[in-house]
Amino acid sequence: MRPQLLKVSKEIRHSFSVRQDLVPYINNRWHYHQEVELIHFKKGEGTQFVGDSIRHFKHGDVVLVGSGLPHYWRFHDAFFDEHEAATVDIRVCHFCENFWGEQFLQLPENIKIKNILEKAKRGLQITGKTRHVVAEFLDVLLNTEGPHRIMLLTQALTAIAESDQLQPLSSIGFKHELPENENDRINAIYDFSLKNFKRPIQLDEIASVANISPNSFCRYFKSKTSKTFSQFLIEVRVGYACKLLIENKMSIKQLCFESGFNNFTSFHKYFKLITGKSPLNYQKEFIQKQ
Repeated sequence: MRPQLLKVSKEIRHSFSVRQDLVPYINNRWHYHQEVELIHFKKGEGTQFVGDSIRHFKHGDVVLVGSGLPHYWRFHDAFFDEHEAATVDIRVCHFCENFWGEQFLQLPENIKIKNILEKAKRGLQITGKTRHVVAEFLDVLLNTEGPHRIMLLTQALTAIAESDQLQPLSSIGFKHELPENENDRINAIYDFSLKNFKRPIQLDEIASVANISPNSFCRYFKSKTSKTFSQFLIEVRVGYACKLLIENKMSIKQLCFESGFNNFTSFHKYFKLITGKSPLNYQKEFIQKQ
C-alpha cells in the first residue's frame, strides 16, 4: 500500500497531542508520520497493519508505533454501517521524540525510554497488565493540563520501557521507501485482497490487478513486501479468524471456511504457526482474560 505522510496537528499551548476519536475513519488509511503514536482502542475492532505485520485488533488493545513506521487500522464494515450498533472509542497520543528538548533522552536516567522508542520503530503491541496501566494513563491525559501532561506521558512510556509484556510487530528488515508508481501498485493489490480474501483469489486475477503477468507477479510481490502473496493472504485470514473466535458465534469448523480457508487441517496448521496457539486455546485464553 502507498503510505501517506500525515501532518499531526497540536494546539499551540501543548507540546504534544492527545485526542479521543469516536469515528472509525480517522485511522482507516495507510499512513505514517514523524511523531511517535501511542494508541488505545477502548472500543472497536478490525485488521491491524503495522509495517509488514498483519493481525486482528480488538477493544482493549494498546500499540506503540515509532516515528516513520507506516500503519493503519481497518475497522470492520459494521462500524461504518449507521444501522449497526457498533461504536468506536479510541485514545491516541502523538509526540515527537525530542518534544522534551534535545538533551532529555540523553540523560542517563532516561536510557530505558530512549531504548523503547528505538524498539517502537518496529511497532510494539502492549499486552498483559501493562496494557491496562497505559490505557489508564491515556484516559487521564485526555483531561489533564500543565506539567502533569508531560509527567503522565513519561510515566506511561516508563511503564512500557520496564515491561516484559511487549510484542514486536513489524520485521526488522521492513522498509517502506518505494517509488511512487510502485506504491500505487502495492496499494491496488492490498485493497483488492482485503475485499476478497474470503474466497479463492486466482493468480491471473491478482496479477491483472497489479497490471503485470502472472509469471512475474509472485516474484514482484515478494521483492516489494518480503513475503509471498500466499503468506499475506494467510495472515489476513488468520486475523479474521481471530475476530470470529473472539465473537464466539460459530463453531471453529464453520469459522475456518468463513475466514477463507478451504480445509480444516490447513486452517489449524497456519493458525497455530502465526499465533502460536491452536484456535481452541486462543479462544479459551481470550475468554479467561475477560
